[in-house]
Amino acid sequence: MSTMAAEGEDLVTPSPPTGPNTGPRHLLRTLLPAAAATLAAAAGALVAVGCFLGLYTRPTSDDWCAAWKARDLGVLGITADFYTTQNGRITNAFLSGLLYGGGPAGTKILPTLITVSLTAALVLLGRRLLRALGHAPPLLALTACALALQALLYFAGTRSYQVLLWAPATISHTVPSVIGLWALLLALATVTHPRRAVRTAGLAGALLIGFALGTLSEPFALVSGLLAALTALLCLPRLRLATTWRPFTWCLLWCAGLACGLAVLYTSPGARWRRAQQPQKPPLLSAGELRATFEDWLRMWDTVTGQWAYLAAAAAGLLLGLAATLRTPHPPPPPGTRTGTGTGTGARTGAVAVAGAGAGAGRMTRAALLLLPLPVVILGSFAVAAGLRSGYGPTGWTYARTWTSFLLPMELALCGYGVLLGAWAGPRPAVRRPAAAAAATTAALCLTLAAMASLVPHLQQLTTTTVARSIAWDAQNTRIRAEAARGATDVGYRPLHIASLAEPFFTADYDRDWVAACVSRWYGVDRIHRR
Repeated sequence: MSTMAAEGEDLVTPSPPTGPNTGPRHLLRTLLPAAAATLAAAAGALVAVGCFLGLYTRPTSDDWCAAWKARDLGVLGITADFYTTQNGRITNAFLSGLLYGGGPAGTKILPTLITVSLTAALVLLGRRLLRALGHAPPLLALTACALALQALLYFAGTRSYQVLLWAPATISHTVPSVIGLWALLLALATVTHPRRAVRTAGLAGALLIGFALGTLSEPFALVSGLLAALTALLCLPRLRLATTWRPFTWCLLWCAGLACGLAVLYTSPGARWRRAQQPQKPPLLSAGELRATFEDWLRMWDTVTGQWAYLAAAAAGLLLGLAATLRTPHPPPPPGTRTGTGTGTGARTGAVAVAGAGAGAGRMTRAALLLLPLPVVILGSFAVAAGLRSGYGPTGWTYARTWTSFLLPMELALCGYGVLLGAWAGPRPAVRRPAAAAAATTAALCLTLAAMASLVPHLQQLTTTTVARSIAWDAQNTRIRAEAARGATDVGYRPLHIASLAEPFFTADYDRDWVAACVSRWYGVDRIHRR
């Protein structure tokens, strides 16, 4: 990686010294850090509110079942229960047992753990990308970009509560993305490591983490498997993007781990029981089902593209690219050299840096690598739509909590393209046209701030709903526990709905009301009735 950084520095378009700190250049040097600080404050405030709301989360829907099973059965007991009677997601059950085994504290701090882990992973990943581009990573801009991406991920969608605050959904669909990013960092750190033991540990980690994720989240397994498979094809030594078989081997082991995990999940007694409860449906690959899945996929993307705030991911990346370019010292050009000819050198710099290989890779190979996020997001989202339709029927596409598996790659792709644009175009306007660079910085900052501001009303409503429900839930919880302590076996319960999640009495048939049954087990009573 250090070799590549050196090569990237050699390829950066040289530019003359910036001169005294006066005029438009000084304005640009002041504006970019100020823009990064402003964005970090705005996006950080939104994310901080989300973390704070974790303190006001209370059990609902699947929470009730996971809570009593973790309490009564223990971590290994709930894992066995998921494998034999629920859905086969053993890693999901194990994490649920750890989270709920310590009481309500686990679900309250989970949003904070997710945001801290995801911020650190995004900053480290951006740091590697910028160093590969030959730039000194600006920590403030990296942090601002990471927080902006998270604010969009949590609050720009239609199911914010489920994506960040509802533990069963975050374990299944948000935590896998965090683990996936850290696995990518593991790959980057170990694949080219000089010590064989470290490389071997990295390969073993790919297999084990892939297996764990295969039994944690089917949507994420499909998207990450597609990404790893396409990356493996591009990393074939024949294409000269990678000089050894190590990247290909790592991707292959990752896919093997995912496949083994999905096989264990699919063949589990719990998964077989769950499929038996569903009515007979046409085959997934039949013409009618494929057409219906395609329509579901269009509905999903109609919802996503209707949210313009996602464009802020590209704007934040542009700010990061410009900040990194300005922060990097550029040597003066040799006599007679034209400056600012960005038509070949800058583009080649970005391509080589992203490829992470020598300049021997062909132009088509580098272009394929730069375009890799497009098929991953498009085909991955279609795979998610197909899985939702298979598991939940015609309304499955509305389960937007699962969209995180392709929304985060989409945001990372938009941000990455913005970074490459800033790194490619930055040297020229920063030196020859600083006023134009300052205007671009201002426009990008305004777009990101407008996007953050557009999320505020939704976050306000989420805050009001979450806090109000927690107050009502605490009062009801105190009453029910007092009645149970006096020996009551049938207690009254008033449903407290939030975020379109199931509460007791969601069905008229009490025998089929699994939420009411789990509430009864949690409070140690025989049954509950509507209050």
